[in-house]
Amino acid sequence: MLSATKLKDLCERQQVSAQSLARNLARGGLSAKEAATAVQNWRKGLFRRQPKAEDIRRLADALGVEAADLGEWRSSCRYAPLSARKARLVTALIAGRSVQDAMDILKFTRKRAAPMVDKVLKAAVADADEQQADVETLYVSEARVDDAGVRIGTKRWIPKDRGRAHPIKKLACHIYVTVTQA
Repeated sequence: MLSATKLKDLCERQQVSAQSLARNLARGGLSAKEAATAVQNWRKGLFRRQPKAEDIRRLADALGVEAADLGEWRSSCRYAPLSARKARLVTALIAGRSVQDAMDILKFTRKRAAPMVDKVLKAAVADADEQQADVETLYVSEARVDDAGVRIGTKRWIPKDRGRAHPIKKLACHIYVTVTQA
């Protein structure tokens, strides 16, 4: 996946305009107008036209870097059976750390969310390794948890005094981890 922040930083550092990048993409089968629109959207972080591997390779050639230097690798666990508030405690521990440090921290963290976050992190690292990234220089650029609401099939009631009933809500969350090369 193309990293918008890395693309923007490299363009500013090397003083490359969006039009020159669009010219390289236009040779790949896109029209000049479509390529210019795509590059401008990618620099803003809008992936209206999803960049393909060939597009990322052409951008890397135009900037004089490797394709892995422009990429970031994401993995997610949707509807994890725990509350987002509890999972955020674990993801806050690993955000911004190297992958090896994050795995060591997760191994010794005694929280229920730690094994789930560890699986998501390992999936992101495996995806990066598959695309020939240097695994030793990877770090966790983003680790976030979103609320997914009440888990399906867990709506229950507990009887209370004077004929009342209170709901039991078992929550779910979505866990997202993004790794990037340093």
